Amino acid sequence: MYRFTLPAAILASAASPLWADVPAVATDIAPVHALVSQVMEGVGTPDLIVPPRSSPHGYAMRPSEARALSGADLVVWVGPLLTPWLADPLESLAGSASHLALLEQPGTRVLAFREGATFEAHDHGDEGDEDHGAEEHAEKGDDHEAHGHDAHGDEAHEEHDHEGHDHEQHDHDAHGHAGHDDAEHDAPAPDEGHDDHGHDEAHAHSGVDPHVWLDPQNGQLWLGQIAEALAELDPDNAAQYRENAAAAQAELAALEEDIAETLAPVKNRPFIVFHDAYHYFEARFDIEARGAISENDARAPGAARVSELRDLVAESGAKCVFAEPQFNPGLIAAVTEGQGTGTGTLDPLGADLEPGAALYVDLLRGMAENMAACLSD
Repeated sequence: MYRFTLPAAILASAASPLWADVPAVATDIAPVHALVSQVMEGVGTPDLIVPPRSSPHGYAMRPSEARALSGADLVVWVGPLLTPWLADPLESLAGSASHLALLEQPGTRVLAFREGATFEAHDHGDEGDEDHGAEEHAEKGDDHEAHGHDAHGDEAHEEHDHEGHDHEQHDHDAHGHAGHDDAEHDAPAPDEGHDDHGHDEAHAHSGVDPHVWLDPQNGQLWLGQIAEALAELDPDNAAQYRENAAAAQAELAALEEDIAETLAPVKNRPFIVFHDAYHYFEARFDIEARGAISENDARAPGAARVSELRDLVAESGAKCVFAEPQFNPGLIAAVTEGQGTGTGTLDPLGADLEPGAALYVDLLRGMAENMAACLSD
């Protein structure tokens, strides 16, 4: 099952430890793929299951993506709250692989979705949500097989488990980049007949918010955990994984300082987001959205919600309403028409970025820069 790779350095030295087989790693979404790519730099390259412009909440895998999953030694994913459709393929195609579900890892900051079209002000420092998810799952006594990480907590998933999946399988999942064979693009993998928008109810915005990667401190934490999962599978390259993780953690720490500086001048300026996907980013940098246009990213808002948001824009003096690359810009126009409010774009998945090691940093930096630019006008 291990993939044999021949880095360029091997050509110079047959004695190189990189002759060793390295684990085949699959990842769910582009930001997770970027984190794993950073840890595997110089050793190997992970596969990506969900392309950046596809919705992670419901996706039909192509055959090449299903092959990457079935050939994986390690699967790194956010968890079933983000991709409920992936739980069954993980068992059927990658049941013998190690699974690393990042949302469930000890120390991960977990927040709840906000309710309604308009958001109440929050003091994120007093929310008490730090480590909340991981501790709850550990207390439930779930089976910590593989590397000892809990992948699925009962309470957090009850509201989202509309497909009847058994989420008590493995505790580790990996995400990577699968090449797309052109001949296979129009056909889903066998037995994986999921449609991209068939899981609207699975991503109803209540309970735990799965957009955990938008807090860079979660990213820093996971880099170390990814390195340890890889080191266990591949001891020959353990030192390289850990060194790469430490370098990436330092880069994220510096990025966090840069983003805080970028956003400081616009902290108190009101804005509206397309849907409630940015709670982690807002909480980390103490910048608060006043509301969201769509109840979730797979269902258009009704007339009453649009009217409520138009009132909110007028009353709050919202400086900006943010769209997302994948969704209908007409909804933004319906909320802002005649109000003189600016518009911008926030991209939580890196839809317009090239998958790879740089994507995670570029995603967070771009989000901060776009937010500051629109709110500064």
